[in-house]
Amino acid sequence: MDNSADPSIQLSPKAEEITQRTSELLARGGYDSFSYADIAELVQVRKASIHHHFPTKADLVKATVARHCEAIRQGLRSLDKSTPDPLQRLEAYCQWWAACIEASAPPICICALLAAELPSIPTEVADQVRCHFEELSAWLTAVIAEGRSAGRVSLAVEPPTEALAFMASIHGAMLAARALGDSRVFSSITERSLDRLRP
Repeated sequence: MDNSADPSIQLSPKAEEITQRTSELLARGGYDSFSYADIAELVQVRKASIHHHFPTKADLVKATVARHCEAIRQGLRSLDKSTPDPLQRLEAYCQWWAACIEASAPPICICALLAAELPSIPTEVADQVRCHFEELSAWLTAVIAEGRSAGRVSLAVEPPTEALAFMASIHGAMLAARALGDSRVFSSITERSLDRLRP
């Protein structure tokens, strides 16, 4: 049974390093931008060692995306606990990504990049990417609905539609910041999206 994509499965330190380097390469150029030879050079192992941990590239990217998604889930759970106010929670979510983009850690959500490649990437990876967007949409919908009930968020449409628009704005802002080579673009765009929600 393949457990490589299960974030609850503990990876060896070397496998952890391999997935970290894979995440960096994915953020730099997407699924087709690197090979096992690139990773072997970065991690200083033979390609056979990578195949030992992850028999195929699809296995490797699947595991990498799973760990990326789990990190985001943990981040969202942390926001839910630490930030009771729904509007401030959305602001903190944007600030979290702004800090990541500014520090290039990561410079972009790898699921956003892989979403553009859905027609050509392996099905098991594509399924994980879709799952990420479904989970994020559900979280945003819940926060926005909570904000409306508390009078902290003003909506022109129903929460699920507003959540999709907000999510599209966040990921579009990431791409715009990358295209223009200016991390400040992200905050400029997301601030406008937040303004739309402020009562």
